[in-house]
Amino acid sequence: MANGLANIGKVAELRSRALFTLMILAFYRLGIFIAVPGVSRDAMSNHMNQDGGGLLGLFSMFSGGALEQVSVFALGVMPYISSSIIMQLLAVVVPSLDRLKKEGDAGTRKINQYTRYGTVILAFVQAIGLTAYLSGLSGSGTGSDVVLASSFWFSIVSVMTLMTGAFLLMWLGEQIQERGIGNGISLIIFAGIVAQLLPSLFQTFSLSELAGGDLETPKLLVIGLVILAVVAIIVFFERGQRRIPVRYAKKVVGQRMYGGQNTFLPLKVNTAGVIPPIFASSLLMFPALIAGIFPGTAFQDWLQVNLNMGSAFYNLLYITLIIFFCFFYTAVVFNPVDVADNMKKYGGFIPGVRAGKKTAEYIDRVMSRITTGGAIYVAAVCVLPIFLQTEFGVPFSFGGTALLIVVGVALDTAQQIQSHLITHTYEGVGAPTSGPRTRTRRARA
Repeated sequence: MANGLANIGKVAELRSRALFTLMILAFYRLGIFIAVPGVSRDAMSNHMNQDGGGLLGLFSMFSGGALEQVSVFALGVMPYISSSIIMQLLAVVVPSLDRLKKEGDAGTRKINQYTRYGTVILAFVQAIGLTAYLSGLSGSGTGSDVVLASSFWFSIVSVMTLMTGAFLLMWLGEQIQERGIGNGISLIIFAGIVAQLLPSLFQTFSLSELAGGDLETPKLLVIGLVILAVVAIIVFFERGQRRIPVRYAKKVVGQRMYGGQNTFLPLKVNTAGVIPPIFASSLLMFPALIAGIFPGTAFQDWLQVNLNMGSAFYNLLYITLIIFFCFFYTAVVFNPVDVADNMKKYGGFIPGVRAGKKTAEYIDRVMSRITTGGAIYVAAVCVLPIFLQTEFGVPFSFGGTALLIVVGVALDTAQQIQSHLITHTYEGVGAPTSGPRTRTRRARA
Protein backbone atom coordinates (compact mmCIF):
# COMPACT_ATOMS: atom_id res chain seq x y z
CA MET A 1 0.00 0.00 0.00
CA ALA A 2 2.88 2.38 0.74
CA ASN A 3 4.29 1.77 -2.74
CA GLY A 4 0.86 2.52 -4.20
CA LEU A 5 0.66 5.84 -2.37
CA ALA A 6 4.10 6.74 -3.67
CA ASN A 7 2.92 6.13 -7.25
CA ILE A 8 0.03 8.62 -7.15
CA GLY A 9 1.99 11.17 -9.18
CA LYS A 10 2.54 8.66 -12.01
CA VAL A 11 -1.18 8.37 -12.85
CA ALA A 12 -2.64 11.57 -14.34
CA GLU A 13 -6.25 10.92 -13.30
CA LEU A 14 -5.34 9.95 -9.76
CA ARG A 15 -3.00 12.93 -9.46
CA SER A 16 -5.76 15.33 -10.53
CA ARG A 17 -8.22 13.71 -8.10
CA ALA A 18 -5.74 14.02 -5.23
CA LEU A 19 -4.99 17.67 -6.02
CA PHE A 20 -8.72 18.44 -6.27
CA THR A 21 -9.34 16.83 -2.86
CA LEU A 22 -6.50 18.78 -1.26
CA MET A 23 -7.77 22.01 -2.82
CA ILE A 24 -11.28 21.47 -1.40
CA LEU A 25 -9.90 20.65 2.06
CA ALA A 26 -7.67 23.75 1.97
CA PHE A 27 -10.70 25.88 1.06
CA TYR A 28 -12.57 24.35 3.99
CA ARG A 29 -9.76 25.14 6.42
CA LEU A 30 -9.63 28.76 5.21
CA GLY A 31 -13.36 29.10 5.80
CA ILE A 32 -12.87 28.08 9.44
CA PHE A 33 -11.38 31.52 10.15
CA ILE A 34 -14.26 33.52 8.63
CA ALA A 35 -16.39 34.49 11.62
CA VAL A 36 -20.12 35.09 11.76
CA PRO A 37 -20.76 38.87 11.66
CA GLY A 38 -21.28 40.47 15.06
CA VAL A 39 -19.50 37.96 17.33
CA SER A 40 -16.28 37.94 19.35
CA ARG A 41 -14.02 34.98 18.73
CA ASP A 42 -11.84 35.80 21.75
CA ALA A 43 -14.85 35.72 24.08
CA MET A 44 -16.01 32.39 22.64
CA SER A 45 -12.52 30.93 23.00
CA ASN A 46 -12.44 31.99 26.66
CA HIS A 47 -15.83 30.39 27.23
CA MET A 48 -14.65 27.14 25.59
CA ASN A 49 -11.64 27.07 27.91
CA GLN A 50 -13.84 27.63 30.95
CA ASP A 51 -16.25 24.93 29.84
CA GLY A 52 -13.41 22.42 29.73
CA GLY A 53 -14.67 20.43 26.77
CA GLY A 54 -17.93 18.58 27.24
CA LEU A 55 -20.43 18.68 24.42
CA LEU A 56 -18.97 22.00 23.26
CA GLY A 57 -15.59 20.32 22.88
CA LEU A 58 -17.20 17.42 21.04
CA PHE A 59 -19.03 19.77 18.70
CA SER A 60 -15.89 21.82 18.15
CA MET A 61 -13.93 18.67 17.26
CA PHE A 62 -16.40 17.61 14.57
CA SER A 63 -16.49 21.15 13.19
CA GLY A 64 -12.70 21.32 13.02
CA GLY A 65 -12.49 24.09 15.64
CA ALA A 66 -15.07 26.21 13.77
CA LEU A 67 -17.28 26.56 16.86
CA GLU A 68 -14.45 28.07 18.88
CA GLN A 69 -13.85 30.52 16.03
CA VAL A 70 -17.63 31.14 15.70
CA SER A 71 -17.05 30.46 12.02
CA VAL A 72 -19.53 30.33 9.16
CA PHE A 73 -18.78 26.57 9.25
CA ALA A 74 -19.64 26.29 12.96
CA LEU A 75 -22.43 23.77 12.29
CA GLY A 76 -19.98 21.56 10.39
CA VAL A 77 -21.44 18.56 8.57
CA MET A 78 -23.69 17.58 11.49
CA PRO A 79 -26.95 18.66 9.76
CA TYR A 80 -26.13 16.48 6.77
CA ILE A 81 -25.12 13.53 8.94
CA SER A 82 -28.28 13.84 11.05
CA SER A 83 -30.38 13.97 7.89
CA SER A 84 -28.62 10.86 6.57
CA ILE A 85 -29.41 9.04 9.81
CA ILE A 86 -33.09 9.94 9.55
CA MET A 87 -33.29 8.89 5.90
CA GLN A 88 -31.67 5.52 6.58
CA LEU A 89 -34.01 4.90 9.49
CA LEU A 90 -37.01 5.84 7.35
CA ALA A 91 -35.82 3.55 4.54
CA VAL A 92 -36.26 0.61 6.92
CA VAL A 93 -39.87 1.40 7.84
CA VAL A 94 -41.18 3.22 4.73
CA PRO A 95 -41.76 0.79 1.79
CA SER A 96 -41.52 3.49 -0.89
CA LEU A 97 -38.03 4.52 0.28
CA ASP A 98 -36.99 0.87 0.44
CA ARG A 99 -38.07 0.44 -3.19
CA LEU A 100 -36.07 3.53 -4.15
CA LYS A 101 -32.94 1.98 -2.63
CA LYS A 102 -33.33 -1.02 -4.92
CA GLU A 103 -33.76 1.04 -8.12
CA GLY A 104 -30.03 1.58 -8.57
CA ASP A 105 -28.49 4.97 -9.35
CA ALA A 106 -31.83 6.66 -10.06
CA GLY A 107 -33.19 5.67 -6.65
CA THR A 108 -29.96 6.67 -4.91
CA ARG A 109 -30.09 10.12 -6.50
CA LYS A 110 -33.68 10.54 -5.34
CA ILE A 111 -32.81 9.54 -1.76
CA ASN A 112 -29.83 11.92 -1.83
CA GLN A 113 -32.19 14.70 -2.88
CA TYR A 114 -34.48 13.93 0.07
CA THR A 115 -31.40 13.97 2.32
CA ARG A 116 -30.55 17.47 1.09
CA TYR A 117 -34.07 18.64 1.88
CA GLY A 118 -33.70 17.20 5.37
CA THR A 119 -30.36 18.99 5.71
CA VAL A 120 -32.10 22.31 5.00
CA ILE A 121 -34.60 21.74 7.82
CA LEU A 122 -32.05 20.47 10.34
CA ALA A 123 -29.55 23.22 9.51
CA PHE A 124 -32.28 25.80 10.09
CA VAL A 125 -33.19 24.30 13.48
CA GLN A 126 -29.56 23.89 14.59
CA ALA A 127 -28.66 27.40 13.40
CA ILE A 128 -31.50 28.82 15.53
CA GLY A 129 -30.31 26.78 18.51
CA LEU A 130 -26.68 27.85 18.15
CA THR A 131 -27.65 31.51 17.64
CA ALA A 132 -29.83 31.43 20.76
CA TYR A 133 -27.01 29.75 22.68
CA LEU A 134 -24.49 32.41 21.63
CA SER A 135 -26.92 35.19 22.51
CA GLY A 136 -27.52 33.60 25.91
CA LEU A 137 -23.79 33.68 26.69
CA SER A 138 -23.67 37.47 26.44
CA GLY A 139 -23.96 39.06 29.83
CA SER A 140 -24.07 35.70 31.62
CA GLY A 141 -20.64 36.12 33.16
CA THR A 142 -19.21 33.11 31.32
CA GLY A 143 -19.29 34.17 27.71
CA SER A 144 -18.09 37.79 28.22
CA ASP A 145 -20.44 39.02 25.51
CA VAL A 146 -19.79 36.56 22.68
CA VAL A 147 -22.43 38.43 20.68
CA LEU A 148 -21.36 42.07 20.44
CA ALA A 149 -24.83 43.48 19.81
CA SER A 150 -27.67 41.00 20.20
CA SER A 151 -30.72 41.99 18.17
CA PHE A 152 -33.35 40.61 15.84
CA TRP A 153 -31.23 41.45 12.80
CA PHE A 154 -28.20 39.70 14.28
CA SER A 155 -30.32 36.56 14.74
CA ILE A 156 -31.45 36.69 11.10
CA VAL A 157 -27.90 37.21 9.78
CA SER A 158 -26.46 34.53 12.08
CA VAL A 159 -29.04 31.90 11.14
CA MET A 160 -28.67 32.56 7.40
CA THR A 161 -24.86 32.56 7.64
CA LEU A 162 -24.71 29.28 9.59
CA MET A 163 -27.20 27.62 7.21
CA THR A 164 -25.18 28.74 4.18
CA GLY A 165 -22.00 27.36 5.73
CA ALA A 166 -23.66 23.99 6.36
CA PHE A 167 -24.95 23.83 2.75
CA LEU A 168 -21.53 24.75 1.39
CA LEU A 169 -19.85 21.99 3.41
CA MET A 170 -22.41 19.48 2.15
CA TRP A 171 -21.69 20.56 -1.43
CA LEU A 172 -17.92 20.39 -0.90
CA GLY A 173 -18.26 16.84 0.47
CA GLU A 174 -20.28 15.79 -2.58
CA GLN A 175 -17.68 17.32 -4.90
CA ILE A 176 -14.92 15.29 -3.22
CA GLN A 177 -17.09 12.18 -3.57
CA GLU A 178 -17.56 12.73 -7.31
CA ARG A 179 -14.28 14.28 -8.44
CA GLY A 180 -11.82 13.51 -5.67
CA ILE A 181 -10.69 10.55 -3.59
CA GLY A 182 -12.41 9.10 -0.56
CA ASN A 183 -15.64 9.85 1.28
CA GLY A 184 -16.09 13.62 1.17
CA ILE A 185 -17.97 14.09 4.46
CA SER A 186 -15.56 11.81 6.36
CA LEU A 187 -12.55 13.61 4.89
CA ILE A 188 -13.91 16.99 6.01
CA ILE A 189 -14.23 15.69 9.57
CA PHE A 190 -10.79 14.06 9.22
CA ALA A 191 -9.18 17.35 8.12
CA GLY A 192 -10.74 19.21 11.03
CA ILE A 193 -9.48 16.71 13.60
CA VAL A 194 -5.97 16.49 12.14
CA ALA A 195 -5.69 20.29 12.11
CA GLN A 196 -6.20 20.30 15.89
CA LEU A 197 -3.73 17.53 16.70
CA LEU A 198 -0.59 19.68 16.59
CA PRO A 199 -1.95 22.34 19.00
CA SER A 200 -3.12 19.52 21.27
CA LEU A 201 0.39 18.03 21.27
CA PHE A 202 1.84 21.38 22.36
CA GLN A 203 -0.88 21.75 24.98
CA THR A 204 -0.15 18.30 26.38
CA PHE A 205 3.59 19.01 26.47
CA SER A 206 2.94 22.31 28.27
CA LEU A 207 1.19 20.34 31.04
CA SER A 208 4.25 18.14 31.63
CA GLU A 209 7.02 18.63 34.16
CA LEU A 210 9.46 19.24 31.31
CA ALA A 211 7.61 22.48 30.53
CA GLY A 212 6.97 23.44 34.15
CA GLY A 213 3.54 21.82 34.44
CA ASP A 214 2.05 19.37 36.91
CA LEU A 215 1.87 16.33 34.62
CA GLU A 216 4.56 13.88 35.70
CA THR A 217 6.91 12.50 33.05
CA PRO A 218 5.99 8.82 33.68
CA LYS A 219 2.32 9.70 33.22
CA LEU A 220 3.16 11.52 30.00
CA LEU A 221 4.94 8.40 28.72
CA VAL A 222 1.95 6.26 29.71
CA ILE A 223 -0.36 8.58 27.78
CA GLY A 224 1.86 8.28 24.69
CA LEU A 225 1.98 4.49 24.96
CA VAL A 226 -1.79 4.29 25.39
CA ILE A 227 -2.34 6.43 22.29
CA LEU A 228 0.04 4.24 20.25
CA ALA A 229 -1.70 1.12 21.56
CA VAL A 230 -5.12 2.48 20.61
CA VAL A 231 -3.89 3.30 17.10
CA ALA A 232 -2.44 -0.22 16.73
CA ILE A 233 -5.70 -1.79 17.93
CA ILE A 234 -7.69 0.32 15.48
CA VAL A 235 -5.49 -0.70 12.55
CA PHE A 236 -5.67 -4.36 13.59
CA PHE A 237 -9.47 -4.46 13.82
CA GLU A 238 -10.13 -2.24 10.80
CA ARG A 239 -8.13 -4.61 8.60
CA GLY A 240 -9.49 -7.74 10.28
CA GLN A 241 -11.67 -10.11 8.22
CA ARG A 242 -13.54 -13.36 8.60
CA ARG A 243 -13.07 -15.29 5.34
CA ILE A 244 -15.84 -17.77 4.53
CA PRO A 245 -14.69 -20.37 1.95
CA VAL A 246 -16.75 -20.43 -1.26
CA ARG A 247 -16.57 -22.97 -4.08
CA TYR A 248 -17.97 -22.71 -7.58
CA ALA A 249 -19.26 -25.82 -9.31
CA LYS A 250 -17.79 -26.89 -12.65
CA LYS A 251 -19.94 -26.57 -15.73
CA VAL A 252 -19.27 -27.31 -19.41
CA VAL A 253 -20.26 -24.76 -22.06
CA GLY A 254 -19.52 -26.05 -25.56
CA GLN A 255 -16.04 -27.54 -25.45
CA ARG A 256 -14.87 -25.43 -22.50
CA MET A 257 -15.16 -26.03 -18.77
CA TYR A 258 -15.94 -23.13 -16.47
CA GLY A 259 -15.98 -22.80 -12.67
CA GLY A 260 -14.36 -25.15 -10.24
CA GLN A 261 -12.68 -22.27 -8.40
CA ASN A 262 -12.08 -21.98 -4.68
CA THR A 263 -12.39 -18.49 -3.25
CA PHE A 264 -13.67 -16.83 -0.09
CA LEU A 265 -16.24 -14.28 1.05
CA PRO A 266 -14.49 -11.57 3.15
CA LEU A 267 -16.55 -10.21 6.05
CA LYS A 268 -15.02 -7.24 7.86
CA VAL A 269 -15.02 -7.18 11.64
CA ASN A 270 -16.10 -3.54 11.56
CA THR A 271 -18.25 -3.22 8.44
CA ALA A 272 -19.76 0.07 9.62
CA GLY A 273 -16.35 1.79 9.86
CA VAL A 274 -16.36 5.23 11.50
CA ILE A 275 -20.08 5.80 10.91
CA PRO A 276 -21.34 4.60 14.36
CA PRO A 277 -19.33 7.05 16.51
CA ILE A 278 -20.12 9.90 14.10
CA PHE A 279 -23.84 9.11 14.15
CA ALA A 280 -23.86 8.61 17.93
CA SER A 281 -22.00 11.86 18.56
CA SER A 282 -24.30 13.84 16.26
CA LEU A 283 -27.37 12.52 18.09
CA LEU A 284 -25.85 13.42 21.46
CA MET A 285 -25.12 16.96 20.29
CA PHE A 286 -28.54 17.57 18.75
CA PRO A 287 -30.50 17.88 22.07
CA ALA A 288 -27.96 20.39 23.38
CA LEU A 289 -28.51 22.61 20.34
CA ILE A 290 -32.27 22.33 20.71
CA ALA A 291 -31.96 23.27 24.39
CA GLY A 292 -30.02 26.36 23.31
CA ILE A 293 -33.26 27.76 21.93
CA PHE A 294 -34.60 27.85 25.51
CA PRO A 295 -31.70 29.10 27.66
CA GLY A 296 -32.00 29.00 31.43
CA THR A 297 -34.58 26.22 31.46
CA ALA A 298 -34.52 23.09 33.59
CA PHE A 299 -34.03 20.96 30.46
CA GLN A 300 -30.84 22.82 29.56
CA ASP A 301 -29.54 22.50 33.13
CA TRP A 302 -30.28 18.76 33.09
CA LEU A 303 -28.39 18.35 29.80
CA GLN A 304 -25.36 20.20 31.11
CA VAL A 305 -25.16 17.87 34.10
CA ASN A 306 -26.04 14.50 32.56
CA LEU A 307 -24.67 14.87 29.01
CA ASN A 308 -21.29 16.09 30.17
CA MET A 309 -18.39 14.03 28.86
CA GLY A 310 -17.21 11.59 31.49
CA SER A 311 -20.54 11.27 33.29
CA ALA A 312 -21.97 7.78 33.73
CA PHE A 313 -25.18 8.60 31.83
CA TYR A 314 -23.23 10.05 28.90
CA ASN A 315 -20.94 7.03 28.64
CA LEU A 316 -23.84 4.57 28.90
CA LEU A 317 -25.87 6.38 26.24
CA TYR A 318 -22.82 6.76 23.99
CA ILE A 319 -22.00 3.04 24.20
CA THR A 320 -25.62 2.09 23.52
CA LEU A 321 -25.84 4.32 20.44
CA ILE A 322 -22.52 3.08 19.06
CA ILE A 323 -23.53 -0.58 19.39
CA PHE A 324 -26.93 0.14 17.85
CA PHE A 325 -25.48 1.96 14.84
CA CYS A 326 -22.85 -0.76 14.33
CA PHE A 327 -25.60 -3.33 13.83
CA PHE A 328 -27.96 -0.95 12.03
CA TYR A 329 -25.45 0.36 9.48
CA THR A 330 -24.10 -3.14 8.86
CA ALA A 331 -27.64 -4.30 8.10
CA VAL A 332 -28.07 -1.36 5.71
CA VAL A 333 -24.90 -1.92 3.66
CA PHE A 334 -24.76 -5.74 3.78
CA ASN A 335 -27.70 -7.99 2.88
CA PRO A 336 -27.01 -11.74 3.41
CA VAL A 337 -30.03 -12.71 1.26
CA ASP A 338 -28.69 -10.82 -1.77
CA VAL A 339 -25.22 -12.31 -1.26
CA ALA A 340 -26.65 -15.85 -1.05
CA ASP A 341 -28.81 -15.31 -4.15
CA ASN A 342 -25.86 -14.04 -6.18
CA MET A 343 -23.72 -16.99 -5.09
CA LYS A 344 -26.48 -19.44 -6.11
CA LYS A 345 -26.98 -17.65 -9.42
CA TYR A 346 -23.34 -18.15 -10.43
CA GLY A 347 -23.04 -21.69 -9.06
CA GLY A 348 -21.25 -20.83 -5.82
CA PHE A 349 -21.80 -22.53 -2.49
CA ILE A 350 -20.31 -22.72 0.99
CA PRO A 351 -18.99 -26.23 1.78
CA GLY A 352 -21.36 -28.02 4.12
CA VAL A 353 -24.16 -25.44 3.75
CA ARG A 354 -27.15 -25.81 1.43
CA ALA A 355 -27.44 -23.06 -1.18
CA GLY A 356 -30.20 -20.46 -0.93
CA LYS A 357 -31.98 -19.76 2.35
CA LYS A 358 -29.60 -21.85 4.48
CA THR A 359 -26.62 -19.98 3.06
CA ALA A 360 -28.24 -16.63 3.86
CA GLU A 361 -28.94 -17.76 7.43
CA TYR A 362 -25.37 -18.99 7.84
CA ILE A 363 -23.87 -15.72 6.54
CA ASP A 364 -26.24 -13.70 8.73
CA ARG A 365 -25.26 -15.74 11.81
CA VAL A 366 -21.54 -15.29 11.14
CA MET A 367 -22.02 -11.60 10.40
CA SER A 368 -23.94 -11.08 13.65
CA ARG A 369 -21.15 -12.71 15.67
CA ILE A 370 -18.31 -10.69 14.20
CA THR A 371 -20.39 -7.49 14.32
CA THR A 372 -20.88 -8.08 18.05
CA GLY A 373 -17.12 -8.17 18.51
CA GLY A 374 -16.69 -5.17 16.21
CA ALA A 375 -19.30 -3.14 18.11
CA ILE A 376 -17.63 -3.88 21.44
CA TYR A 377 -14.26 -2.86 19.97
CA VAL A 378 -15.63 0.45 18.59
CA ALA A 379 -17.40 1.27 21.87
CA ALA A 380 -14.29 0.46 23.92
CA VAL A 381 -11.99 2.54 21.72
CA CYS A 382 -14.36 5.52 21.86
CA VAL A 383 -15.15 5.42 25.59
CA LEU A 384 -12.05 4.11 27.38
CA PRO A 385 -9.82 7.11 26.47
CA ILE A 386 -12.46 9.37 28.07
CA PHE A 387 -11.40 7.92 31.42
CA LEU A 388 -7.79 8.71 30.50
CA GLN A 389 -8.79 12.28 29.71
CA THR A 390 -10.73 12.60 32.97
CA GLU A 391 -7.84 11.16 35.00
CA PHE A 392 -4.90 13.03 33.43
CA GLY A 393 -6.57 16.05 31.78
CA VAL A 394 -5.50 15.03 28.26
CA PRO A 395 -6.75 17.34 25.47
CA PHE A 396 -9.96 16.12 23.86
CA SER A 397 -8.35 15.55 20.44
CA PHE A 398 -6.70 12.45 21.90
CA GLY A 399 -10.11 10.87 22.54
CA GLY A 400 -10.85 7.48 21.09
CA THR A 401 -13.51 8.85 18.77
CA ALA A 402 -11.02 11.22 17.16
CA LEU A 403 -8.37 8.51 16.79
CA LEU A 404 -10.89 6.06 15.33
CA ILE A 405 -12.06 8.59 12.75
CA VAL A 406 -8.54 9.67 11.79
CA VAL A 407 -7.13 6.14 11.44
CA GLY A 408 -10.31 4.71 9.87
CA VAL A 409 -10.64 7.46 7.26
CA ALA A 410 -6.91 7.29 6.46
CA LEU A 411 -7.09 3.53 5.89
CA ASP A 412 -10.24 3.81 3.78
CA THR A 413 -8.75 6.59 1.63
CA ALA A 414 -5.52 4.63 1.17
CA GLN A 415 -7.51 1.57 0.04
CA GLN A 416 -9.43 3.67 -2.48
CA ILE A 417 -6.16 5.05 -3.85
CA GLN A 418 -4.85 1.50 -4.14
CA SER A 419 -8.02 0.45 -5.99
CA HIS A 420 -7.57 3.32 -8.47
CA LEU A 421 -3.98 2.23 -9.10
CA ILE A 422 -4.98 -1.42 -9.62
CA THR A 423 -7.76 -0.37 -12.03
CA HIS A 424 -5.31 1.79 -13.97
CA THR A 425 -2.84 -1.11 -14.16
CA TYR A 426 -5.47 -3.48 -15.57
CA GLU A 427 -6.62 -0.86 -18.09
CA GLY A 428 -3.02 -0.41 -19.18
CA VAL A 429 -2.56 -4.14 -19.65
CA GLY A 430 -5.82 -4.56 -21.59
CA ALA A 431 -5.47 -1.45 -23.74
CA PRO A 432 -4.98 -2.00 -27.48
CA THR A 433 -1.56 -1.16 -28.84
CA SER A 434 -1.10 1.23 -31.74
CA GLY A 435 2.63 1.12 -32.33
CA PRO A 436 4.69 0.87 -35.52
CA ARG A 437 4.24 -2.92 -35.77
CA THR A 438 0.44 -2.59 -35.84
CA ARG A 439 0.55 0.00 -38.57
CA THR A 440 3.01 -2.12 -40.63
CA ARG A 441 0.77 -5.16 -40.44
CA ARG A 442 -2.24 -3.14 -41.53
CA ALA A 443 -0.26 -1.68 -44.46
CA ARG A 444 0.81 -5.15 -45.61
CA ALA A 445 -2.77 -6.41 -45.38
